[in-house]
Amino acid sequence: MKKKLFRGFAVIATLALAAGLAVTPAHANKNIVVWADESRGPNLTTTLKTKGDWVPGYTVTIKSFANFDALKDAIDKATATTGPDIVVGANDWVPTLAKNGKLAPVTLTASQRARFSASQFYDLSYKKKLYGIPVDVNNVAMIYNTKLVTSAPKSLGEMVDYYKANKTSKSLKAGLCVAGGGMSWGAHSVFSALGADAYYFNSNGTINKSKSFNPNEFGGNVKKFLMDGKKSNGFFPATDTGCKDNFLAGSVPFAIIGNWEWNDYKAKGFTMNLMPVPGASGRSGNAFGSVSGALLTTFAASNGVEAAAKSLLVDFFGSTAGQVAYQLNEKRPPAEKGASTDATVTDGQKGFGASAAAASVPQVGAILNGPSGTSYWDSAPAYWTAVLVDGKDPVKEAKKLAAIWRANLKAAGNDL
Repeated sequence: MKKKLFRGFAVIATLALAAGLAVTPAHANKNIVVWADESRGPNLTTTLKTKGDWVPGYTVTIKSFANFDALKDAIDKATATTGPDIVVGANDWVPTLAKNGKLAPVTLTASQRARFSASQFYDLSYKKKLYGIPVDVNNVAMIYNTKLVTSAPKSLGEMVDYYKANKTSKSLKAGLCVAGGGMSWGAHSVFSALGADAYYFNSNGTINKSKSFNPNEFGGNVKKFLMDGKKSNGFFPATDTGCKDNFLAGSVPFAIIGNWEWNDYKAKGFTMNLMPVPGASGRSGNAFGSVSGALLTTFAASNGVEAAAKSLLVDFFGSTAGQVAYQLNEKRPPAEKGASTDATVTDGQKGFGASAAAASVPQVGAILNGPSGTSYWDSAPAYWTAVLVDGKDPVKEAKKLAAIWRANLKAAGNDL
C-alpha cells in the first residue's frame, strides 16, 4: 500500500511494544515478533492486550516504527539475527523482499483462501507463490462536500463545470485535489479517469503485457478538462499541499482521501459519500485498490517459530474474529470477507470498500517500482508538474509518460 505518500528513509524513532501472554516455555523461543508502522503497531498492541492467546503458549511482541518508510528501511536491512517473524507491510514490497530471500511462502487451505478475493492474493504473490495474509484494503476514494454539491457528480466534466461556475463566488481554491495518497499513488484514479491507467488487465485477470494508454486521448482530456490554453485552469492542482485543510474549510468541493483518515472528515461533519473519481468518458477512474499484508519472513524459521507464526497469520490476521477485533482499533476496511460485513464496520470503512469494488486495480510493484527516476512513482507526479506548473504540452508529455510506463511493463516481464 504504498502511501507514496510514504517517501523518505529516515528512521525517526522506534518503539517496542509487547502484547499477549507468556505461557510455560516448552521451547527455547516462545516469542513471535511482528513489525508494523506507527499506526498499525500500536493498534495491534491494543488489540492483543484484549485477547493475547491467538497462538496458545506464545507471546506476540509488536515492534512499532515511527512511520512506513522507517519500517521499510528496517526490513530491507534486517538479518536473521535482527529481523521479525512477521512484518505488516505494503503489497508491493513482496517482489523485492521475496527476491532477497526475506519472505517465506505461505500455503493456505481452500477454506482459508475462500475468506478473501483472488485479487487480494495476487497483491501478495510473487512468481505464483503467496507470501502473506491480506489484512486491510488500502485505497483512496473521492468525497464531496454536500454543502457545496448537493448530489454525486456523474462525470468529470460536471465537476469541472461546477468549479468554473463557482470559482469566484465561492472562493474555491481548487475543484478536485488529492488530500490522501500523494500525487502518484493517490492520484492514479485521476490519471485513469482521464484515460491513463498504469497497466491493464485481460478478462481472465492477468496483466495485458502489451497494452498501454493512448497518449493522444489522455493528453487531449488533460487539455480539455484541466487546462486554459497553456495554463492550468486551477481545477486540479499539481500538488497535494493544503488539499485536506482546504477541503475541510469548504474551499474545495471534491477531494481524494485515504481510507486511513476518513474519521478526520467524519469528525468534522462530512458525509461519507465515498465514490470513485468520475471519468471523462463515462468510465470511473481506477484507484489502486490493494491490500496491506501480514507477511511471513524467513527469519521465523531461523528463530524457531515458523509454525507458530503461520498460526498467527491464519488464526488472527486471517480470521473474521481477528480482523474485526483489529479493525475496531485500526478503522480501515478489513480484507477478510466475514469481517467486511460485520456489524461493527463503520460507514467510512464500508464506503471505501464499496469504492474499491466499483473501480480499482491491484497495485503491482513489479511494474510500478521501475528504475529510479522513471518508476511510476517518480514519473506520475513529474507529469503533473510539467504540464500544470511548467506549462508543457499535455500530449507531448503524455507520449513521454506512455513510453516510460511501457518500458516498465516490459521490464517486469517474468515477474508478473
